[in-house]
Parts: sequence; C-alpha cells; structure tokens
Amino acid sequence: METLRAIRALSDAMDRMNNGMKSDMDMNGTDLAALRMLIVREQRGESISPHDIAHHLRISSASTTKLLDRLADSGHIVRVPHPRDRRARVVQLTPASKREFFRLFRAHLRAMEAVADDYSEKELLVINQFMDALGSAIDPRE
Repeated sequence: METLRAIRALSDAMDRMNNGMKSDMDMNGTDLAALRMLIVREQRGESISPHDIAHHLRISSASTTKLLDRLADSGHIVRVPHPRDRRARVVQLTPASKREFFRLFRAHLRAMEAVADDYSEKELLVINQFMDALGSAIDPRE
C-alpha cells in the first residue's frame, strides 16, 4: 500500500507541475502534452508526423489539425517537408518554444536529477523497470 500511496503522491505532484506549466505557457493540457512529446522525440533524433502526434495523444485527425494550428499560431511549432518524403510534413518545435519550455522546466528537471543522484545505477535500473512495467500496466497501448 505504501508504494501505491507514493505513486499517487507522485502523480499529484506531476499534475501540479503540469498545471503550473500550462498556466505559465498559456496553453491547455493537450498542447503541453504535444510539446513534451515533441521534445522527447526530437531529443531522440526522430521525425514527428501529425499522425504520430494523433496516435500518441489518442485524438482524431481533425483535433490534431486544430492542435497544430494553435501551436503554429502561437509560435511553438513549424510544419516542414519530411526529410525523405517531400509529399509528407513533419512537425518541429521552434527554438523559442524549446527555450521557453526548458526555462520553465529546468528547475523541476534539476530537482528530479538531484533525487536520482541519490541512487546507484543498479537501483535506478530496478526503478526504471518498475516504472516502465507500471506504465504498461495502466496504459498498455503506449
């Protein structure tokens, strides 16, 4: 039970962090989730299509178009030709959007890194496996 309470407390803390970032960036939760997805995938060197965003967020094509229009109008993303298929488009974060996101997220990231520094690589491996398994258990489609 203590582990489930700790998970709930972490979830609550993440919700508060996300709510603060939504407010600071003047966007809704879906917009922020799209930005987080784009940041993670761009850091991996992946191209992101509108379809990838729709699948990740589990929203319709029409909702994805509206989302991308909002993010483009606010200067957070640009749509550019796919690097290998010029008929397709990919979505990229603007440099200003990345700077804003990391300016707001930096303190949270540093705090999380400080907590992780208290654990050995072996302990972190177990924690990662647990978190991955837990995520798969509650959201098996991701």
